[in-house]
Amino acid sequence: MSATSLEEPSSDGSPLHESTNDVIRVVVSGGQWPLGRRVIELLKADGGFEVHEVNQSTDVIDAPLDVFIHLAPGDHDALVERRRSAVIGTPELLHAATVQGAKHIVLLSSAMVYGAWPNNPVPLTEDTALRPDFGFAFARQLATVEQLVDDWRESGDGRSATVLRPVPAMAADGASSLVRALAAGMGGRLGEDDVPAQFLHLDDLAEAVVLATRKRLNGVYNVAPDGFVHSARVRSLWGMAPRLRLPDRMSEIVSDLRWRFQRGPIPPGLRPYVRSTWLVSNGRLRAEGWTPTVTNEQAFVEGTDAKWWTMLTPKRKQEIALGAMVTGILAAVITVLVAARKYRRRRSTH
Repeated sequence: MSATSLEEPSSDGSPLHESTNDVIRVVVSGGQWPLGRRVIELLKADGGFEVHEVNQSTDVIDAPLDVFIHLAPGDHDALVERRRSAVIGTPELLHAATVQGAKHIVLLSSAMVYGAWPNNPVPLTEDTALRPDFGFAFARQLATVEQLVDDWRESGDGRSATVLRPVPAMAADGASSLVRALAAGMGGRLGEDDVPAQFLHLDDLAEAVVLATRKRLNGVYNVAPDGFVHSARVRSLWGMAPRLRLPDRMSEIVSDLRWRFQRGPIPPGLRPYVRSTWLVSNGRLRAEGWTPTVTNEQAFVEGTDAKWWTMLTPKRKQEIALGAMVTGILAAVITVLVAARKYRRRRSTH
């Protein structure tokens, strides 16, 4: 394979490979999960890319490359399974990518790094300051990874980087436990406000990754469908019956109790993201030629065919079963005690 010349993209945003003789050498981290598989398939179908994979942060990049696509930090379920921070491994991979000649990084982050706050502007643009919620470690970790990539970009001549911040992304073959919890939490919200949300299809996110790779976009780009969907509509898509809205303070208390007794879908750390608005603008990415093909509602319906209790881990299901058994025993004991007390009262009256 002839060496690839990495020219700066032209002012009109022309692709990196000007002709079919040029091949962009790409290494993808996190290629084993649904988004990664989509990205790799698109790159290979394009014909202008030579694609290699690293599937864990401990893997070594041992092939010359032009672009490093770092999807692994966004793979929430893999990180939870391995009990790893999204930050771990990124400095080593960035160093290895540099040694192998990378001049461009595409990072998958999340719109959750903006944080969910009552005073968020609507919509959030890429220039909005990051305020990830303190109670949600994953968002803080992604913000740190973004800084690492920005430091990499600034530390060498001719380097560029794309940071993609998608809203919750899902599909029939791939909706993480985090995204499902957010979707279920939105549908189960009891508060006063009807908080709007956005849901992205993995196909559209994969197209955004490939576009960023092909055009070597430099900067931060939100990835979201057009518009949004209200939580009331989310409830109807779930098939949930309408519920009486509670004052926000009471709603928080009920949500805490539901989670504590294994009856709610969303942990306290995620609750701000179903309580406050964090809608993002997709205008900057659209201006580069990206167009969403799936609506919020279509993505939601395809990615959430299961109820929240089917998303629990085996351990949590076991805990629920144990809790139900203990509750049943306590109920039986209370029933017996109440019956005995009534019997004694009747005896005392005769």
